[in-house]
Amino acid sequence: MSEIYPRFAGKTVLVTGAGTGFGAEIAVRAAQEGAKVAVHYRSSRAGAEHTLARIREAGSDGILVQGDIGSWDEIRRMADEVFAAFGTLDVLVNNVGDVSSEQMNWNELTQEALDAVIDIDVKGTLLMTHEFGERMLAQGHGSIVQVGSTVIVRGSARAPQYAAAKYAILGITKSYAKAFAPAVRINTFAPGFMETERLLNREDWKNGRREVLLSQTPMGVIPPPEFVAGACLWLATDEAAHLTGGYMLADGGFNMVGA
Repeated sequence: MSEIYPRFAGKTVLVTGAGTGFGAEIAVRAAQEGAKVAVHYRSSRAGAEHTLARIREAGSDGILVQGDIGSWDEIRRMADEVFAAFGTLDVLVNNVGDVSSEQMNWNELTQEALDAVIDIDVKGTLLMTHEFGERMLAQGHGSIVQVGSTVIVRGSARAPQYAAAKYAILGITKSYAKAFAPAVRINTFAPGFMETERLLNREDWKNGRREVLLSQTPMGVIPPPEFVAGACLWLATDEAAHLTGGYMLADGGFNMVGA
């Protein structure tokens, strides 16, 4: 790992879904860089408490925020709690997302699976951006980073609803980037495959898919989530001050989209 700089000294950061996986690593990385961190979770309280303990081990502090981002009322309550605790919020990382990991083929789609992904990935991301962005606009500054996916590049024969939802996040990002400029910047960060616990336990991952993807990745590695957390947070730094409405991949060269 490269040296960690205090890019968020004196700043406040909220990370959704920070009890496990990539969200936990983003929260800890923000703390290592000097931020106070609000750790959001819906049901994994033990995981969120562990993340908060790691934040304190990193020499910072934070709070736990529980709520269902599928509910606007709960999002308003969470916003009230975060602004009451911190007084201000500099950065929101919308990391929560349903990845439909239990679905292995498009023909396994159910109404429940579709509704769950749309409620969390689309409605949840839009409402979090709307509510927290409006408050950031009122305070005169802020940055929002949506955790998207590279699935939008190739689509997904496994879970079309997941690809559709992640593509919708680009529309949310661009729309609110226009609405909230220049005070509040909004961008989407798309990590490629990361070896989270959830991915490592997937049947297809254990049965050859990992090796196939490795062979197609120029950087030759499927990294742990902490390896790309710093790149995600870069979008919220002053170095990215002229970047809004953008989409940034960090996938080891697997997709190589662009002009």
